[in-house]
Amino acid sequence: MLEELYKETKERMHKSIEAVQREFRSVRTGKASTQLLDNVKVDAYGSVMPLNQVATVNAPEPRLLVVQAFDKGTIGNIVKGIQMADLGLNPVVDGQVIRIPVPALNEERRKELVKHCKHIAEEGKVAIRNIRRDANDQLKTAQKDKQISEDQEADGHDETQKFTNDTIKEIDDLLDAKEKEVMEI
Repeated sequence: MLEELYKETKERMHKSIEAVQREFRSVRTGKASTQLLDNVKVDAYGSVMPLNQVATVNAPEPRLLVVQAFDKGTIGNIVKGIQMADLGLNPVVDGQVIRIPVPALNEERRKELVKHCKHIAEEGKVAIRNIRRDANDQLKTAQKDKQISEDQEADGHDETQKFTNDTIKEIDDLLDAKEKEVMEI
C-alpha cells in the first residue's frame, strides 16, 4: 500500500516538474528558439490547434524564426495566433513563409520575464505541496482504517516530505538556470 502511494506521489510530482519545464521553454530569452512558439494556438480547419500541427518552425539564425505553413490558406490564421500569444513578436509574411525576427530584450523586459518565471515556479511549488497534502491525507485515512500502523504513517509523512523537498529543490534549480538564461546579454 505504501509503495503504491509513494510511486503515485513521485509520478504526480514528476509531472508537475515537466509542466514547469514546458512553461519555462515558452519564455522568451532573446535568442530564437522553436519552443518559443510551443504554446501558440491557431484557428484552422474549424478548430483551435497547436501551431506545430499546421506548420513547421525553424530557427535558421540566432535572432530569426521561420514558420512554414503546411497549407498556405492558414498563413493568416497562423500570424493571428502568434500575435494573440502575446510573445512580443511581430510576424512578417514573406510569400509562403512567415519570418519572425526575435528582437533583443531590454533590461526592463528581462526583469518582467524573470518575474514571470518566478510565478511559474511558485505555481509548480503550490502543485507539489497539494500533492504532498493529498498523500498525507491518504496516509491518515489508511492509519485510521487500520491498514497501516502509526509508525508506518509517520514514516510515510517523512518520506513524502523528502519527495517534496527534493522536487521543490529541482524547481528552484530550474528557475535559477532560466533566470541566468533570461538575464544573459
